[in-house]
Amino acid sequence: MNKEKELIDKLIDLAFAEDIGDGDHTTLSCIPETAIGKSKLLIKETGVLAGIEIAKEIFNRFDPTMQVEVFIEDGSEVKPGDVAMVVEGKIQSLLQTERLMLNVMQRMSGIATMTRKYAKQLEGTNTRVLDTRKTTPGLRILEKMAVKIGGGVNHRIGLFDMILLKDNHVDFAGGIDKAITRAKDYCQAKGKDLKIEIEVRSFDELQQVLDLGGVDRIMFDNFTPEMTKKAVEMVNRRFETESSGGITFDMLRDYAECGVDYISVGALTHSVKGLDMSFKAC
Repeated sequence: MNKEKELIDKLIDLAFAEDIGDGDHTTLSCIPETAIGKSKLLIKETGVLAGIEIAKEIFNRFDPTMQVEVFIEDGSEVKPGDVAMVVEGKIQSLLQTERLMLNVMQRMSGIATMTRKYAKQLEGTNTRVLDTRKTTPGLRILEKMAVKIGGGVNHRIGLFDMILLKDNHVDFAGGIDKAITRAKDYCQAKGKDLKIEIEVRSFDELQQVLDLGGVDRIMFDNFTPEMTKKAVEMVNRRFETESSGGITFDMLRDYAECGVDYISVGALTHSVKGLDMSFKAC
């Protein structure tokens, strides 16, 4: 079992434990155990669908006898009135899985919809939109899946799969040179093949990085578009480049036209409204 599948299974189990506890007494009290029915996932808002594959995992993990017929796949643009899938099985199972499935799909679809908006704004440039670690605790793997479905790119998944030397790391380490050197030495000593990215706050720090080298990507923190253009010229394609720090949708294109490779946007995951949908008997 790969790590991603393991995390998703644990998340589903925890979510059911949180929601159902010792039993859904509403459903158990009024629905016969043998009753069979169908429910449809009805879209009520324009957006990008995400989470169908996770929904199938939710149904299967709770009750493997449930049958799912999918009409609209992840990544598709949807509109009010669309039916994304129909699920058939025990009515008790339909009712007990409904809220978890909707919570996941609404959240993921909201993120995919937001990401698609940002990705379209960057069309025609060589810049890609990145997510961040500003995610809902426990839901990161799903939220980052939704970013990819929407057309964005995942930054590191967590603290384990990339070295990102941010301002605090640099300051606590005693400067740019010490932070980079220690990161490289650590990777060599531990046998880790990790990309190294460093955040710079000024042209002086950028020049220090350019003089020292040893990194894969340089992040320009809170640079204006004018500063970013100059910074990209200084780097001159020797390293990947990333812009970060309060970059709004309206400013996105300005930064992209500076020639930066990536723009990281925390709002993709931390400030998203779920896409409206419902799960109704049919």
